[in-house]
Amino acid sequence: MEDEQSFSDICGGRLALQRRYYSPSCREFCLSCPRLSLRSLTAVTCTVWLVAYGLFTLCENSMILSAAIFITLVGLLGYLHFVKIDQETLLIIDSLGIQMTSYYASGKESTTFIEMGKVKDIVINEAIYMQKVIYYLCILLKDPVEPHRISQVVPVFQSAKPRLDCLIEVYKSCQEILAHQKATSASP
Repeated sequence: MEDEQSFSDICGGRLALQRRYYSPSCREFCLSCPRLSLRSLTAVTCTVWLVAYGLFTLCENSMILSAAIFITLVGLLGYLHFVKIDQETLLIIDSLGIQMTSYYASGKESTTFIEMGKVKDIVINEAIYMQKVIYYLCILLKDPVEPHRISQVVPVFQSAKPRLDCLIEVYKSCQEILAHQKATSASP
């Protein structure tokens, strides 16, 4: 079963949350951000090249134009490959673990897997960001030495930064799976 809902991020941008229910013990959440706008890309590129052309006319040095073109292209490729994330997914399987994947605009994927035995809980936390309080979903990991303590906090959906209403939807489903996992592991 699959459903999709629209939400917004902390800045008011559009986000699409796709929920895929594979079984009572396995769910996937895909949070998609808007793609890179060709209009904004063109505006930034034209601005940089016009400034470079203005400097070229003042200095009459062609290296300024070459450097502007080179810096713009390298900057764009770096932004697409290392910064701009189009989609983030959270796959939770009660008997196995949690997999978080980020899909970059260049096509690169970054995946993190956390074994379910290391997960203490999944919570919604709050933080102060740019003079306002924001909420984020995070995974609390057990301390290997003292299992009742928390060793690490792993934030989820770092790039998309969804608002609280979206996080609550994901949180409820994650808690259902964690409850199912605890009930299954407690049974003989």
